[in-house]
Amino acid sequence: MRHLPQRRAMMMKKDKSNEFSKVMTKPKAVSLKELAASLKLSPTTVSLVLNAAPTAGSIPVGTQDRIFEAARNLKYRPNHIARSLRAQRTHTIGVLIPEMSEGYSATVLSGVEEKLLEEGYFYFVVSHWHREELIEHHSRFFVERCVEGILAVDTPQHHQTFLPVVSISGHDETKGVTNIVLNHEQAGLLAVEHLVKLGHKKIAVIKGQSFSSDTEARWNAIRTAAARCSIPIKETLVAQLVGTNPTPEPGYVAAKELLAAKADFTALLAFNDISAIGAIRALNESGRRVPEDVSVIGFDDIYAAEFHNPSLTTIRQPLKEMGCLGAEYLLKRIRENNDDDFPADVTVEPELVIRQSTAEVKN
Repeated sequence: MRHLPQRRAMMMKKDKSNEFSKVMTKPKAVSLKELAASLKLSPTTVSLVLNAAPTAGSIPVGTQDRIFEAARNLKYRPNHIARSLRAQRTHTIGVLIPEMSEGYSATVLSGVEEKLLEEGYFYFVVSHWHREELIEHHSRFFVERCVEGILAVDTPQHHQTFLPVVSISGHDETKGVTNIVLNHEQAGLLAVEHLVKLGHKKIAVIKGQSFSSDTEARWNAIRTAAARCSIPIKETLVAQLVGTNPTPEPGYVAAKELLAAKADFTALLAFNDISAIGAIRALNESGRRVPEDVSVIGFDDIYAAEFHNPSLTTIRQPLKEMGCLGAEYLLKRIRENNDDDFPADVTVEPELVIRQSTAEVKN
């Protein structure tokens, strides 16, 4: 008798556990065939109504109402994965980006999203922070999720894949990959010629991070343009962005390095608008006014460039258009299923946008 209260407590605990299990157990999914049988209708009729097929209009409204009511009561859920596998279509795209931040990635994605929504496609977006193992992991994730193609934004594509791939700001010559690229030679020339026309001969440059797809292409374009304009770019006038921080801080640090080295320059050409904004902060802190003492040019023309103080002169890269183009070419490749008919590179043109951060050099 001494053990009776303990046994009773154990039984009560077991009963509560069973009740909890019943509540938490997911009810068995009802198939389309079972739903149709409960209504004494054909699976085809039920499918037409639930999928809002054009021919569903010929089915009496009362029957349609019964179908929807039964689907709710029986908690029917269509198996989209199974349906997609049968049709070999998921209408889903995988998008690889370095990081989710304002500026470059966000603007490109706005173009991607606009095009995919227009075409009725869904998409996954994953960030890899320039880590090779994450790029490989996320690519496998996309395959497992049955995406129909991959859109890579500022992400290296060294390996071939059976899926269609379009790379925005990609420079890898990989078979099966279509690159959406900027005319960097023209971009470099626009930037350097603008500064030269303002009388600048001592031009400093902030290069992009070593892992960025555009760094070498942009740097080579600037050097070529400088040589064409007979403007030497000394080694002491070159700094490089470091780290994966997508804020103005790396530009701020790079400009501080130039200033600490006592570099003599009247103009600064930054890798992108974000780094240009950071560089302006460093220049102001050192007592150098922009543009009175130092002219600054950015790159990309992100949304914040126009509203910075001073508003930023920049080389406009048509980021949203590149996103739209990337999505458009990827969908064409998916639908036509013929990689031989698509170009390896699609080039877009830059534009010089003159604002308040550049001015004539002081005598």
